[in-house]
Amino acid sequence: MKLEPIYHITSKTAWDSAQRLGRYSAASLATEGFIHCSTAAQVVATAQRFYAGQRGLVLLVIDPTRLEAEVKYEAGTDKPDELFPHVYGTLNLDAVTRAADFESDSAGGWSLPLP
Repeated sequence: MKLEPIYHITSKTAWDSAQRLGRYSAASLATEGFIHCSTAAQVVATAQRFYAGQRGLVLLVIDPTRLEAEVKYEAGTDKPDELFPHVYGTLNLDAVTRAADFESDSAGGWSLPLP
């Protein structure tokens, strides 16, 4: 069974640093124990809630079958009725199949930068 990709929003600076280090780790891994991710259906709403007005972002497309860390689908803090993918460990870079620039449009709207 093929699993659908999961997505993580981060800054270009953090992604560039991860490429130099060979692994990616979000601040939430230290504070909450996991890296927040979204499904394709959740990315735009996540961007609207947490990244409004921010620039210099990238959207990481992650193949969950390539992850070395465990992925758990759990209720969101502000969306308890919705399950979000959480990565419980650092992100091995070979699990990232694409890193796409991710910016809102001039009206502040978001859309997936994917084919």
